[in-house]
This record gives sequence, C-alpha cells and structure tokens, in this order.
Amino acid sequence: MRHLFLNGPVQNGPFTFDTRPGKAVGIRLAAALNAILGLPPAPHLWNTVTLAGDLRHRQAEGPKIPRQRFEADLITDKYPPGQFPVGGIMTDTDAEVANLALEMIENNLRAGTLGISRETVPTCRSCGHMTGTGSHRCNTCGSTDTEDRPGLHLVAELAKDRPVLDRSDIHASHRQQPKHLQHTAANVAERLILSRTRDHGIDLSPLGLNGLVLDPRVGVHATVLAAARRHEADTAVMTITENAANHVAAHGQHFRQHDGTRLQYALHGHLPYDHMASLQPLHEAYRVTQEVKDGFEAWFLPLFSLRTKAVTGPEQLPALFKQYMRAHLAKPAAADGAAFEAVQNSVSTGDTEWIASKQALANVMAACVTAPVVPAEI
Repeated sequence: MRHLFLNGPVQNGPFTFDTRPGKAVGIRLAAALNAILGLPPAPHLWNTVTLAGDLRHRQAEGPKIPRQRFEADLITDKYPPGQFPVGGIMTDTDAEVANLALEMIENNLRAGTLGISRETVPTCRSCGHMTGTGSHRCNTCGSTDTEDRPGLHLVAELAKDRPVLDRSDIHASHRQQPKHLQHTAANVAERLILSRTRDHGIDLSPLGLNGLVLDPRVGVHATVLAAARRHEADTAVMTITENAANHVAAHGQHFRQHDGTRLQYALHGHLPYDHMASLQPLHEAYRVTQEVKDGFEAWFLPLFSLRTKAVTGPEQLPALFKQYMRAHLAKPAAADGAAFEAVQNSVSTGDTEWIASKQALANVMAACVTAPVVPAEI
C-alpha cells in the first residue's frame, strides 16, 4: 500500500460528534480519500495525553477507574450508538504506539539528533509539574510558587541541514505548498525538551527518565506511523489544520520517518457544521434524500476543505451545496475508468484541482458505487 490517509489525532475532550461535528473533519477527509483509493477503513486516531485529561480524571466523581479505561470510555461516548469506527480506534498511548515511539527515540539517540541531558526547567514547587516560562499559575494545581529545577530530560536538536518543514513534508502539489507555514513552523527554539510531566502518556522510564512521559506533539506522529505500520503503508498522510501543523511540526521533525514509512501532512480548513440548518430551504427545493444530505456534509465538504484551507464561512454553504448538487445530478450511469484513475493519481500526489470539477466529482461518485461514499462510522 503506497498511501494511507489518517486523521491527525483528535484531542479527547468533553464533546461528541453529534454536538461538535467539526471535530470530525480530519476523520471524514481521511475516510473519503482512502475510499477513492479503494483502501480499507483506517482507524480513528485519538490524542489522550493532555493536561486537561489529567484534571478530568482526577476530578471525576464516583469510584476511580484506571486512566486508560477512563479515556476509552470517553472515546466510546463520542460516537452515536451502533456507529463505532469500522477500522477501530488507536490512541497515543496504545502499546504498539509506545513501542514504536521508543524505537524511534532510541534510533535518534544513536544518531545524535536526540539526547538525554540535565536541563533546568520552571517547575511548580507544590505539585512538581513543569510550568513553562513566564509568570502564571500552575495549570495543574493553581499555585504561583515556581522554581527553576534541574533534572534529566529528553532533548531534540533541530536539524542543521534541512528546514523544520519542507515541501516533501507536505502532501500537496507544487502550486499549493504553504510557504507561510514553512516559515512560521521554524520559529521555535533550536533545542526542544520532549519530556513532560503528565499523569498519562508514553512512559520514558525505560530511558532512565522516571516520572516523565513523551511530549504529546511527538506522540501524535508516532500514532500515525503506528497505524501506517499496521496497514503496511509506505506513506502515512496526516490530515491536519495549518494551525495544528504549525504547533506540532518542529516536535515531529525527527519522527516523520521510520522503518521505510514516511509521514506527510495534508492540510485542511475548518467547516461551519454548526450552520447546516440554514440549508433546509435548499434541501426542500432539491427534494434531497438523507443519503444526499449526508454525502454533502460527510464527503463533499471535507474534500472542499482540502482544496480551500482557510475557514469556510456559513455564507458559503448555499453555493457549495449547489456545486455539490450539480455534480450529483451529473453523475453518469457508469464511471469513466481512465478519468477515475486520474483522480486517484491526483489524490496520491496531493493535487486538488479535480475537487473543483463537476465532471470529475460526478465520475468519482459513480466510480465509488454509492452516491457518494459516506463514511458510515460517523
């Protein structure tokens, strides 16, 4: 398998897909692109290593349950009853993710791109949590009493021979390379501390870093690569917003390639899912079925967000729905195989021009049997 699209791990916060469907854009986009390539459903990826998760677990009422189960229960509740992902789920602390992350860390330690060194970091005197620079309350316990505390940490040195983010790291055609992101992603310190104080995460004690876990910005990369390894993909393409990529790119610089598998970012924008009710008059005018409405929301809009990476405003929805319906009504009885293969090649190379073509969209709808393919797991 050459390419596999996977969502940038979603933070496991207090929401459901029914109440905040915008959280599912990356998942839906990955499902749509994999379906076009004829690939089996990929797992949904979740980011559970968060300070907010630590606090939720500590403050949960009732008998205390193990953190892993606590996170798993929270993830299960995200999905409507009976609609658990066909491809399963994977979190950033699953055993196969942790094992892969430690493999990559050890390889980087041998290569000299990572090191274990004594660092002095701002730390809360009350609870021992790393607080970061600046004068503010500890996010864990609220104390303002901090000190600079020395200790062993996992540290990354930014590569000197290549940028933090170059063209080969972005799954996009030459004309769609995000030059601004490539510039802003490099605005980080030359040395990054990759170990963190958390209740939950990939344990770094095998490296002698007792009480510390791997920075979740590294963990999301290991999660994507672990899913790609499971499916024997050569290239793992992470669907992610530009802002999120800007946040994690530097920490993932040494974790985007392992054992023959490459990780790239496919950038997408935000979608106004909270405003779908405004389309009701158009639904009635076109007399559309629920399947057609689902196709617009779960298939076409995510694809559109791949082509137009800025925030899509609610005022754009009517025009986008009409664009979708024009393609739907033009769907041929039988797909043009050569034209569909051209779209598959575009998906593999990161070219999104086909998404703006009524004929190309209509042909993809016909080729994918259902009209259109809708990921049934959301």
